[in-house]
Amino acid sequence: MTLLLDTHVLLWWLDEPRILSKEARNAIGDGKNTVYVSAVVAWEITINRALGRLDAPDDLEAAMVANRFLPLPVTVKHALAVTRLPDHHRDPFDRLLIAQARHEGLRIVSRDAMIALYDVPCLVA
Repeated sequence: MTLLLDTHVLLWWLDEPRILSKEARNAIGDGKNTVYVSAVVAWEITINRALGRLDAPDDLEAAMVANRFLPLPVTVKHALAVTRLPDHHRDPFDRLLIAQARHEGLRIVSRDAMIALYDVPCLVA
């Protein structure tokens, strides 16, 4: 299975993984699965940390390496794919994650019910 973590899932995994569903914990922790963290997630975390809304690791990259998570860059194709999405969700970070997941054939791990409205595989966190 190839996974793409939503922002809250990454933060829960790093801080308090027991918040995640057992299925999500098992999938993320299974070394046979490939786990991606999008640059969009890093961007959202950085913005919210700067605004004082979020406490997150100082070295997100090191945390990703320690957990064997792979970075997923944002491409022009990903950005353009957002325009083809139905307007179910207004959050620009989530819309770009959905576009990336669809374009790359990834399963999003999230607890956001709005993501289920899109034609994208999802694992409930």
